[in-house]
Amino acid sequence: MMAQYLALKAEAPDCLLFYRMGDFFEMFFEDAKIAAAALDIALTARGEHEGQKVPMCGVPAHSAESYLARLIKAGHRVAIAEQTETPAEARARMGSKALVARGIIRVVTAGTLTEEALLDSRSANWCAAIGEAGGAMAVAAADVSTGRFEVIPTDAAGLDAVLARLGAAEVVGVEDNARATVTRPRGEFDSARGEARLKALFGVATLDGFGRFDRAALSAAGGLVHYLDHTAKGRLPFLQPPRIAAVAQHMAIDAATRESLELTQVAGGGRRGSLLDCIDRSVTGAGARLLAEDIAAPLMDRAAIDARLDLVQLFHDDSALRAATREALKALPDIGRALGRLAAGRGSPRDLGQLRDGLEAARALGVRLGRIERPPDLLAGLLPTLGGHGALTDLLTRALVPSPPIDAGAGGYIAEGYDAALDDLRATGGDGRRAIARLEADYRTRTRISQLKIRHNNVLGYHVEVPAKHADALMAQDSGFTHRQTLAGVVRFNEPALHEAASRVTQAGAHALAAEAAHLEDLTAAALDKRLAIAATADALARIDVAAGLAERAAEGGWARPSLVDHACFEVEGGRHPVVEAAVAKSGERFVANDCALSESSRLWLVTGPNMGGKSTFLRQNALIAVLAQAGAYVPAARARLGLIDRLFSRVGASDNLARGRSTFMVEMVETAAILAQATPHSFVILDEVGRGTSTYDGLAIAWAVVEAIHETNRCRCLFATHYHELTRLAERCDALTLHHVRAREWKGDLVLLHEVAEGPADRSYGLAVARLAGMPPAAVARAKAVLAKLEAGRAATGGLAAGLDDLPLFAAAIQAEEEASDPLRDALAAMDVDALSPREALEALYRLKGLAD
Repeated sequence: MMAQYLALKAEAPDCLLFYRMGDFFEMFFEDAKIAAAALDIALTARGEHEGQKVPMCGVPAHSAESYLARLIKAGHRVAIAEQTETPAEARARMGSKALVARGIIRVVTAGTLTEEALLDSRSANWCAAIGEAGGAMAVAAADVSTGRFEVIPTDAAGLDAVLARLGAAEVVGVEDNARATVTRPRGEFDSARGEARLKALFGVATLDGFGRFDRAALSAAGGLVHYLDHTAKGRLPFLQPPRIAAVAQHMAIDAATRESLELTQVAGGGRRGSLLDCIDRSVTGAGARLLAEDIAAPLMDRAAIDARLDLVQLFHDDSALRAATREALKALPDIGRALGRLAAGRGSPRDLGQLRDGLEAARALGVRLGRIERPPDLLAGLLPTLGGHGALTDLLTRALVPSPPIDAGAGGYIAEGYDAALDDLRATGGDGRRAIARLEADYRTRTRISQLKIRHNNVLGYHVEVPAKHADALMAQDSGFTHRQTLAGVVRFNEPALHEAASRVTQAGAHALAAEAAHLEDLTAAALDKRLAIAATADALARIDVAAGLAERAAEGGWARPSLVDHACFEVEGGRHPVVEAAVAKSGERFVANDCALSESSRLWLVTGPNMGGKSTFLRQNALIAVLAQAGAYVPAARARLGLIDRLFSRVGASDNLARGRSTFMVEMVETAAILAQATPHSFVILDEVGRGTSTYDGLAIAWAVVEAIHETNRCRCLFATHYHELTRLAERCDALTLHHVRAREWKGDLVLLHEVAEGPADRSYGLAVARLAGMPPAAVARAKAVLAKLEAGRAATGGLAAGLDDLPLFAAAIQAEEEASDPLRDALAAMDVDALSPREALEALYRLKGLAD
């Protein structure tokens, strides 16, 4: 047995091996130690190997999914080794002591899951592969739980952005690919092999019908299919024909910008608090998955965006239609994932039942939506996919019971009346079970043992069981009973009549199970024959759910339909940050809306004002409005008119990447450099506090140069927030730069933040007021105030930093030397004779000292 285990382990050295032994999956050696720690289960030992005890742990086969989920979440891959023959077949092959043959039937990995228990119903589960040929690159990605299959041509500079957009659970690449989480032999990424594999998979002579595949795309797609085939051990999961998703079709958003804007997940991980979480009102898992894709990849095609917006508007303007549609969608099963499980060979009778119910509900919804007089173009294109499954749903309705079980092993899922022979077998089994019940009554009467029972287990089958104290009566030779087993409190027997009745029940049951299994196979095949049409129906339902959900969110928040134009403008009236507004509303406060108007003559806004005044929120809310608009959603504003944005960049906030040897300032500079290298006149950029991570001179110089580069070279729409007031002087020489500030006031010594964006520069930063508001000790605030007064006096005398204060370090040193040489407060204290002061004089002295401190 151990030799068989080690041979199987050698086939999957990078996986934990689940080795089937009876009702358990066992693990041995290092796998057992790793699994026991990860699953918090007992680590035991079994026998010896090379003189050492063999570590062992195991999990019940019937509940293996829950353990698999924990192992996959912990980052492990698991190879499943099942018995490939019965013990009887093994004995016939090798004799009485033959070992049952086993083989790896599947490798379970994070990117190839199909089981409901292992997946998040509201998130796609992408497995991606990176291909490269002739300097070009491409990413192929599949969600095997639904069959989605995309190929995305890119280049080295755009690869990270594509991977960030997908958020793949696994990334497959050749051995030396640094971005791959799983590596495979280079030969599997050969473009010629990939082309042949795709043609064979989809039964076509050419791939031209799917789009234009360059060599890098063929390399990526071929590598991905090879990997999926490897993990499925020859039973490739369902894949829809590949869709070429050119990078130019979507707004480019790099990984840093996604993290900064928290589009689909927050910085700490998870959905809660993200833009997606804030706007998601979908009622189906498929709708939630599609919405996440829309937000992750906003469109660049105005016609496609307007088509989505037309469908949202239909549901927005007709609340009754919206409510009825959402109620109908809410009852739908996830037919896309049910189809994926069936295609992967891991389907159940319940999955067929879900297809039956989901397709019938889709047809009914299609009939209801088909009554709309002039449906939007997008809906008109979706309606035909909602019907056309009548023959399949009729078949499944006749064949299946109303609520089919998940486990096919016990049978009972084929409806009565579908198969007369199966009905006869069930009747025979039922008659046999009734005969066994009559036998039990007869045995009790004959033996006068009221506690006698007929029981069944998988070892003895049907047998008579009596308490041990009554066993002697049945042990007699003339009793007709044959002893089978003695336990602590009971004794078990057989009897000819029982054996005959049990044989009839067992044979009928076995034949019935076999008949049902054959029907299950035929029904699954019938469903898979329509897999492309079923997948299209699932996609249509998801799109309708997204549109109705976005309409619901827009109605809740009073959002407006954006207008998209071709020229570079950005006009937003009454814009709000959707996530912050939702958080503020929970506390009973009102979010302050602000306008933003970027045009050719005012394409760069320099925004000043105090910390906590709302600069970062203002910057982010406009970036999020751009994402929502091009994703085809209404936006949180009174009005929005936007020119299409090809690339979105956000450099907001501070973070480090110490694992890659990058400080906070280095990260900031890398991200800023990427913006200056890639932003075009059709891009939108938000920058917050560039240059604050280094010395005053360096930081101001960098910020100054960045503003000039964006204005003169990139010429993109940009919101630039800063505390360097010296930058406001750039408005004199940059004709498309305008000055704005977030308003604040001091009232009786307290800072009042108004969160309003107004024209012109801020009069000051209010830094000391914010420090006091934050709870800084009064003595520290007073000291800062004194130093600030001296610094501002020096700046006024020399023309300020922007005039070229090369002697600022010397000036600061002079302040320190002067203060160390002459400190009025210290001098006054030194000259005071405390013991000679009267109470009144002491009070007057204290007031004088306070005056010196102020």
